Amino acid sequence: MRYISTRGQAPALNFEDVLLAGLASDGGLYVPENLPRFTQEEIASWAGLPYHELAFRVMRPFVAGSIADADFKKILEETYGAFAHAAVAPLRQLGSNEWVLELFHGPTLAFKDFALQLLGRLLDHVLAKRNERVVIVGATSGDTGSAAIEGCRRCDNVDIFILHPHQRVSEVQRRQMTTIFGENIHNIAIEGNFDDCQEMVKASFADQSFLKGTRLVAVNSINWARIMAQIVYYFHAALQLGGPARSVAFSVPTGNFGDIFAGYLARNMGLPISQLIVATNRNDILHRFMSGNQYVKETLHATLSPSMDIMVSSNFERLLFDLHGRNGAAIAELMANFKQGGGFSVEQDRWTEARKLFDSLAVSDEQTCTTIAEVFASTGEVLDPHTAIGVHAARECRRSLDTPMVVLGTAHPVKFPEAVEKAGVGKALELPAHLTDLFEREERCTVLANDLKVVQGFVSQHGNRGKPL
Repeated sequence: MRYISTRGQAPALNFEDVLLAGLASDGGLYVPENLPRFTQEEIASWAGLPYHELAFRVMRPFVAGSIADADFKKILEETYGAFAHAAVAPLRQLGSNEWVLELFHGPTLAFKDFALQLLGRLLDHVLAKRNERVVIVGATSGDTGSAAIEGCRRCDNVDIFILHPHQRVSEVQRRQMTTIFGENIHNIAIEGNFDDCQEMVKASFADQSFLKGTRLVAVNSINWARIMAQIVYYFHAALQLGGPARSVAFSVPTGNFGDIFAGYLARNMGLPISQLIVATNRNDILHRFMSGNQYVKETLHATLSPSMDIMVSSNFERLLFDLHGRNGAAIAELMANFKQGGGFSVEQDRWTEARKLFDSLAVSDEQTCTTIAEVFASTGEVLDPHTAIGVHAARECRRSLDTPMVVLGTAHPVKFPEAVEKAGVGKALELPAHLTDLFEREERCTVLANDLKVVQGFVSQHGNRGKPL
């Protein structure tokens, strides 16, 4: 399997090199040169497989030639064996032909665990083989950071620096990052917003001279391995609901477009998916594109669903690449114009093509709380605010009541007590056993100015397990 850049100027790489590269050298994102496609008979034969075995079937083509089958199987079994639910990603019914896919049974109670617990093990495997050491600099709007730290904390050849916007993540999210100690773990609170953090990460990948010879690795969803791992649970959900003999629809809470892009890939790999709903909050750049062909950067707003408080959606470039016939030069020009002017529209026929599969909705904080309250009243289930946005969008945008609708349950509600409290849900939320003392644990975090040179200086000074790089 070879991977190419969405901007057409970077060399094609194998999986191992893509894993370590993250962002392409031309500023683009890596995608498979050719997507594997499975027959309906092949997909049907996977019904009833344990999650780790299904993951092997779905992801094997992506790592072919880089990781031996036996090694990959062991990595997957270890990754998903650490989840708290035997089904790994169980489905819970909310209403008639309406389901929530619970993706929060991993160590950090968020869907990011599906990819980042795997990513840590893949990095350990590849770096040990290469006898190489790397630095991770990642940006998080809440959940990526804790999942990345948890996934990489035991990696012998990784130093990890996670940037989060100061005082703009929930307390549970922050503590899940700042209470994990290790010589290779560094939490940085940036006096800015998530997009500031993300821009610093992109700038650091573009010029890595501050590392003095060590290379950067991405844990954000720009890393292809993140997208690859998320494809699996679309197959898992569909197989539980009669797929591939019948099609399934998905509503996906998304800010960076990575999770829903995985669903788009699953469909292109042969899984019958009739509809993908982009569910977002007031920071609605994706909804404005899907509903009106306007991809325009606007002011960031703090909401009750902070993991989607994002102005610019990094992974959207991967979809644009396909919509433009995989023309890297066209995407490079489009993204350059976006950087200069802050917005764009695409040709009408390309936008119309996207609308055949995608619908979208922007959901307010008030609607989010109403949905949490309504679902609790009718089912006794408590939703986190992001999942509630997915449910609300599913009910507003659903094309067919005959098609099973699956909402991706992206996080455990205990991570967002403010939203649950505002919704008036009286049920006390308890942290899982492994986190019961979270609020008593010591925290370790460094607050830094919103200044790229300051952040890069900190990374250079504290890398290599506390020794300057």
